[in-house]
Amino acid sequence: MTDMIDMANMPKGALHGIKVLDLSRVLAGPSCTQVLADLGAEVIKVERPHIGDETRHWAPPTFSDDTSAYYATINRNKKSLTVDITTPTGQDIIKQLIAESDILVENFKVGGLKKYGLDYDSLKQDNPRLIYASLTGFGQTGPDAARPGYDYIIQGLSGLMSITGPSDGEPHKVGVAVVDLFAGLQLTIGIQAALLARHRTGLGQHVDVALLDSALAMLANVGMNHLASDKIPPRLGNQHPNIVPYQVFAGEGEQHFILACGNDSQFAKLCEVLAVDWHTDERFATNPQRVANRELLCGALSKKFSEQPRTYWLEVLDQAGIPCGAIHNVAEALAMPQAQARNMIVNFTEQGSPVRALGNPIKLSASPVSYRTPPPQLSEHTDSTLADLGYDSEMIAKLKADGVV
Repeated sequence: MTDMIDMANMPKGALHGIKVLDLSRVLAGPSCTQVLADLGAEVIKVERPHIGDETRHWAPPTFSDDTSAYYATINRNKKSLTVDITTPTGQDIIKQLIAESDILVENFKVGGLKKYGLDYDSLKQDNPRLIYASLTGFGQTGPDAARPGYDYIIQGLSGLMSITGPSDGEPHKVGVAVVDLFAGLQLTIGIQAALLARHRTGLGQHVDVALLDSALAMLANVGMNHLASDKIPPRLGNQHPNIVPYQVFAGEGEQHFILACGNDSQFAKLCEVLAVDWHTDERFATNPQRVANRELLCGALSKKFSEQPRTYWLEVLDQAGIPCGAIHNVAEALAMPQAQARNMIVNFTEQGSPVRALGNPIKLSASPVSYRTPPPQLSEHTDSTLADLGYDSEMIAKLKADGVV
């Protein structure tokens, strides 16, 4: 676990000087803007007055300052500005911010911001350098564009659930909202590509990322298996569709571990460890043969592995250079010395916040990510943001009285 470091003496982030207006909420969009913020961008998160992002209320659990763990997952390094964008005055505030922003991120339904004059076609007239990033369930085009998108439903529609779970059980979703998070990463990549393109052309553009598209891309080799064979990929539980043995096994006492033999050489080493000659058996000598005889081989391996505890197998397999690993619970995973050494848990205690957060996995040598501020309290930066736009205290007080901010 890492303590906060002196950011004044740290190099500037890779996106220092980039200003982001974040109109997104919940998980997918905010996960993107947190990456941008970690990389040094200034991110102003626009929330609804008095209510804020829905995830502020997705609790328990919370930290001791009542910040929900869910909200804290993807909202550090941001400023919180509350504005009612359904009002003309609120729309004017947003447009003032857009005039000086590089990027706008939104996850409203397709066309949802047009009625407020906050759609891309309207805004690019005044700020042609604006990169307008939209994240929706189904994208800006196509017959389903108007449909709302939810990670769970997209996991089902995309085929991901059809290949996840036990072969003899019902389809399973992944334990976290992977489609939301993957789409957020795709949006981040699209935004950074648009920034590079703007450096050449001087013009911004519309970045359009959909949950469904992202989930379909996640099918990867399994999707390609279908395109190559026209066969519907089966649900294989913890087995790999193209590699054997590459799955979960149990040691003595039903202690589970993962074995991942990726090639024939590793399988031969495995046979040496097990004191068997299966690698010379024509049924198992090559990976295609092992895939064809999966049940026979894996049944024999299961019997062998049941003879010793998991700790024994992990030690001897690791010594032989055979890929393997324990199946950790979340506490065990975060307590790994490797996770600690890589600063994958971040404390905000030095800034007076009880929040602990998962760290950013991006490690840059010259312009590292930074953890400058904890997730903001609702409306924490409304007054200062409006003051930066030229509003005096009386004007701000009137906006509050009118319910605009």
